[in-house]
Amino acid sequence: MIEVRNLTKRFGEIVAIRDISFTAATGQILGFLGPNGAGKTTTMRIITGFMPASSGTVKVAGYDIFEDSYEVRKRIGYLPESPPLYFDMNVLTYLRFVGRIKGIAKAELSDHVDRALAQCGLVEVAGRLVGHLSKGFRQRVGLAQALIHNPSVLVLDEPTIGLDPRQIIEIRTLIRELAGERTVILSTHILPEVAQLCEKVVIIDDGQIVVEDALANLTREMSLEQVFLQNITKDRGVVDVEEGAAP
Repeated sequence: MIEVRNLTKRFGEIVAIRDISFTAATGQILGFLGPNGAGKTTTMRIITGFMPASSGTVKVAGYDIFEDSYEVRKRIGYLPESPPLYFDMNVLTYLRFVGRIKGIAKAELSDHVDRALAQCGLVEVAGRLVGHLSKGFRQRVGLAQALIHNPSVLVLDEPTIGLDPRQIIEIRTLIRELAGERTVILSTHILPEVAQLCEKVVIIDDGQIVVEDALANLTREMSLEQVFLQNITKDRGVVDVEEGAAP
């Protein structure tokens, strides 16, 4: 479903990522793991078409993000670290607005909005202003906007950051339910996210892929924490390993 090949991004003389390559199969939840500043968000922004690459290719369902950007965007739902919310809109109005932007036909819009509200547990707060919701519910609204056009791929960048333990559990459960036939890329630096949700793990450090394997293979003889610490450079600090730990 997703093929990333030799992806490189330069900002002037700075190389943010270099020769990134990995794949994610249909229906798979892939954990994209790495310390802060490793290149996770840059990679996610390129995959979703929000940022061009300096070189390399990304294909989603056979479509190239750089040559068939429209076709790829139709198939991807993206939840960035800071969800693109309008706090002065109520949830229902906001989702209808997003649906129109994403090209959903007027005759189908209500069905898409109703499905997203139900999937993300937002029916009871549909009439409330987004700005009056808790952080956990705002994150649900962010997921709903990513799902509004029923994409086959979900890209989630730090979806539980800043949430309390109960909200973290709720969002994890929701992500697991949303996977199914969808391919999910979960970008995070919190190890329990990956250990509890993902089938496959990709670890990035200093802009390069250092590990790509099934979670079961990686944790056969050691913990995910040990795998992570063995594969990142020592001077980058220690990843958050406690549930809900601050970055």
